[in-house]
Amino acid sequence: MESVIEQLSTGTPLRILVLLTLLTFLPGLLLSMTAFLRIIIVMGFLRSAIGLAQMPPNQVLIGLSLFLTWFVMGDVVQESLDRAVIPYSQGQIEEIELGNRAVQPFRRFMLEETRQKDLALMANLAELEEMEGPEDVPLRVLVPAFIASELRVAFSIGFLLFVPFLVIDLATAALLNALGMIMLPPTAISLPFKILVFVLADGWSLLVAALTRTFGG
Repeated sequence: MESVIEQLSTGTPLRILVLLTLLTFLPGLLLSMTAFLRIIIVMGFLRSAIGLAQMPPNQVLIGLSLFLTWFVMGDVVQESLDRAVIPYSQGQIEEIELGNRAVQPFRRFMLEETRQKDLALMANLAELEEMEGPEDVPLRVLVPAFIASELRVAFSIGFLLFVPFLVIDLATAALLNALGMIMLPPTAISLPFKILVFVLADGWSLLVAALTRTFGG
């Protein structure tokens, strides 16, 4: 990766401009065209389900989500580099061909993870004519359909994460009510138990394993 950047930076001023432009779009592409969206939302749901406001910190969740995204999409990123960035750095293709080649692996990934219902909805909203195959779907239709599908999956996983912790909250509230300790907030008692259950169940490993398996299934 570093050698590719060095080759681009020693090229023509136009290539340097293209590189800088791509870097400015990188955060938006990361959010909208990769597995990062689903992963970071699930991490946020987990923190809310446990009841922790700032633990783990946002920087930790973002870092973990970035590396999990890299783990899930390593083959996609490598294919994009091999087919687009490296040939461009060697002067074999032009800027337009660079963009077309670089986006193809991500297009296949998004098509695999997008529900047909969401794709049809966006196509109808865009008033597109009937398409012969997935390769005919424009990015302006595919990307929002992919985002809608990712949000649906992430919220479904988030609901499942809330259920066991909600049971602990209800059991704690019922116990305190039975003991007549109605002035004591149930969350003050249930929070340590939720953390203990999560640690004893090896929750982080289970979540990471289950979350990565939701891709490509």
